[in-house]
Amino acid sequence: MARPPRFDTAQLLDAAVRLAAESGPSGVTMSAVAAAAGAPSGSLYHRFAGRSALLAEVWLRTVEGFQAGYFEALESSDDPRAGGRAAARHIVAWSRTHPDEAALLLYGAQEFGRDDWSDEHLLRAEEGNMRVRAALAALAGALGLHGREGFDRVTLAAVDLPLSLVRRHLRGGTPLPPHAEDLAERCTDALLAAD
Repeated sequence: MARPPRFDTAQLLDAAVRLAAESGPSGVTMSAVAAAAGAPSGSLYHRFAGRSALLAEVWLRTVEGFQAGYFEALESSDDPRAGGRAAARHIVAWSRTHPDEAALLLYGAQEFGRDDWSDEHLLRAEEGNMRVRAALAALAGALGLHGREGFDRVTLAAVDLPLSLVRRHLRGGTPLPPHAEDLAERCTDALLAAD
């Protein structure tokens, strides 16, 4: 009977996330992740075809983990404004409880080697992006906000605004203030209010 692996994929990706938060995408190499996880390099090459596959998985697992809670928040109420407020609050709360992942997301997919990702990884990324766009379009429609301006307003309210609050503190190396979730929620609500 085969021995179970000592290092699972989640442990290796967790080590990669920590490295990315500390050193950026350039710090996420096969050897650095193996050393950070205390694993032999073969453990990484057994799970990832190479560095581009590792970078893709680090990025996608982080984005998909964030998006799961974001969609849940958006759909948490029959009231679309309440869903928008919950989504804004989620961005801040998730960033507070996942500081390494939030720091990683300050970079972009391009910085995580998107140009070298496999078709499977690119498809996963595009499916996630399409789902976000569809959810924001649905929110705009439910609020009676139409056209490009309505979509942009909802995106500003339920994505850009709370992210700017998080980004400022992460880049400045300062903790998010205790009132950050409330502030994001109030600002989002004001933007989503009927004219």
